[in-house]
Amino acid sequence: MAHVAFIGLGRMGHGMAGRYLDAGFTLAVWNRSKAKADDLIARGARWAASPADAAEGADAIVTMVADDAASQSVWLGPDGAATVAKPSAFAIECSTVSHRHALELGGALTSRGLRYLDCPVTGLPDAAASGKLTLLVGASAADLEHARPFLTPVGSTIRHFGPVGSGTVYKLINNLMGAIQIAGLAEGLAIAEQAGLDMKLVLESIEHGVTASPGVIRHSRRMVARDFAGATFTASLRHKDASYAVALAEGLLQDPPLVSRAAVQAYDNAKAVAPDDDEAKMIELISRPKA
Repeated sequence: MAHVAFIGLGRMGHGMAGRYLDAGFTLAVWNRSKAKADDLIARGARWAASPADAAEGADAIVTMVADDAASQSVWLGPDGAATVAKPSAFAIECSTVSHRHALELGGALTSRGLRYLDCPVTGLPDAAASGKLTLLVGASAADLEHARPFLTPVGSTIRHFGPVGSGTVYKLINNLMGAIQIAGLAEGLAIAEQAGLDMKLVLESIEHGVTASPGVIRHSRRMVARDFAGATFTASLRHKDASYAVALAEGLLQDPPLVSRAAVQAYDNAKAVAPDDDEAKMIELISRPKA
């Protein structure tokens, strides 16, 4: 059976790594905190001392880390996976990184003989653990076709947007639109609360109105109830993704992305207060009566 190295066992990565065990792959794992790997080790995964140790002999190396800096480190740092990866191994970057980093990383890894796919994902942690993520792929058609056995354990839907970097472009668009929606939702609900509307009726109207989406429906309930337990996406991560998206927009669009910048500012405020809490907690900052 093919061998997979999985690097990064956060909210999404842990469930994704487990899927390779479910599918019968041999698996090596690395994470900054070994405790997050304990149950995977109990199921047969090998704990690696470093990303390089995990990547030794791997047919595919999959990473799911926080940002550009973390991605750079686990791939190209002194103990990075690329230092030992065998030629022709698949390098599958599932992290949400900047477009520039996706392109630069792709160039660095392909120059070392690796087959690189930028492959960010959409879906919640339960989808990661059940193999029902949507994979947003940027790669050559040939690399994608040969990499499918390493993608299908974690993703029920694979969308190929084009060459390397294009999957990341769409992921940044997706997460930017989410940031705009959720920031706007928090502001709209804050207005409704301070105006004294019946919030049960407001929620019902949102769920059946033109602005309804799965994210809006889920977060509107949490915001009104002030229930932020079980964070699935933090203010810090959303701020990072939206900032990457604004940088991409500024390099492509003639006019400044004003709406996007406003969303980044809203998340900057939320991150300053509760960086690791669920992004829905933004409502607590916004819904304050005028003095």
